Amino acid sequence: MTEFDWKQAPKGARWWAVDANGEAFWYCVPNVVAFTDFWFSERAPAPDFGFTGDWRVSLNERPSAGP
Repeated sequence: MTEFDWKQAPKGARWWAVDANGEAFWYCVPNVVAFTDFWFSERAPAPDFGFTGDWRVSLNERPSAGP
């Protein structure tokens, strides 16, 4: 099981994932453009944390801070 160091994530990063090219990224909460159905999400390069699995199941959500 891969251990993720969320302390390395940029502020606002909500997910970590590997893409089809094997590159890891932090993904931020999407921004929705007002009065449209258009949205986008920023991404930033991330360490791979030694992930060796299938990229299609690599999505990992940031743990909640708790109550």
